[in-house]
Amino acid sequence: MFWHDDCLEHDAGEGLWELPGSWPWLDVAEPHPENAARLRTFRHALTHGPVAEHLKWHEGRHASVDELLRVHSASYLDSLRVSERVALEVNTVVGPETWNAVCAAAGTSLAALESGAPLAYALVRPPGHHAQPAMADGYCFVNNAALVAETARRQGMRVAVLDWDVHHGNGTQEVFYDRPDVLTISVHMRHGAWGPNHPQTGAPSEVGAHGRNVNIELSLGAGDTAYLRALDEIAFPLLREFEPDLLVCASGFDGSAFDPNGRHNLTAAGYREIGRRVASSGTRVVLTQEGGYLRGYSALCLHALVEGLLRLPAPLLEDPLAYVPDDSRLVDADFERVLTAVRPFWPGVL
Repeated sequence: MFWHDDCLEHDAGEGLWELPGSWPWLDVAEPHPENAARLRTFRHALTHGPVAEHLKWHEGRHASVDELLRVHSASYLDSLRVSERVALEVNTVVGPETWNAVCAAAGTSLAALESGAPLAYALVRPPGHHAQPAMADGYCFVNNAALVAETARRQGMRVAVLDWDVHHGNGTQEVFYDRPDVLTISVHMRHGAWGPNHPQTGAPSEVGAHGRNVNIELSLGAGDTAYLRALDEIAFPLLREFEPDLLVCASGFDGSAFDPNGRHNLTAAGYREIGRRVASSGTRVVLTQEGGYLRGYSALCLHALVEGLLRLPAPLLEDPLAYVPDDSRLVDADFERVLTAVRPFWPGVL
């Protein structure tokens, strides 16, 4: 695990959920969902949960401007250095502390790569996978996963990126869209474009150079079975064919059944199985932390994912909340119950 305290410094302020400003009709303003408390909670779960004895912690570092220029423009990076808090787009707020935090997040992600470890997790914030070369988006300023991938590519590695955050990894797509030598795969809910800072749709039709950009768009309500089938039937067959030297994973937990920022139904068990599949890929892996905004359950999902990454034989923590049905697994039984009830009234139709 790779960590740097400066990642906690970014403060997006408060308002109405993710929208900054004053809302006179709102009694108590809410902290922006991408806040330091979520990352502290994630770290606490890993240092105090039963997986703690299996982990080694390493100090990260700050990225230099020259390193950030590998995926971002100079003028854009200059725009991140501000003296007062301002929204770069509707919900992505930069403040005086942000530059130090994004440099720590990016550098700590690079430190995970530089370690040479077969499995390294950069537990960082702000998240990065929506950040495009010259544009902030979706709480993201510097694209940590893309920076790791591009750095490895320049070192002569064959690189693939796998993103399971609930939202489309549009920034990573944008960085590598015209490059046939990097495979990018995003598994996400169907949400389409969401404004000038997110013009990409995340649809399967956005294939990139030689089909190297793969968007696995899942309908709302997708749960463990849908995600695992997406990995088993599409993502990992493509990865095996591509044969990367390094797999960079953009690891988000906002696909969970209880996340306020997504509409999917993954459980801790689902994330554990995602971890097992990644660990079984036989490829060196660097993971960067992305979303996950119900911080307690997201922390449980992170703990479960790490259990899977370590290929531990049995779950170490009980999931007290996973009661939402996995519709993709139960849909046949649901349909049969409906047909049994109504077919007598519709002979010849059903």
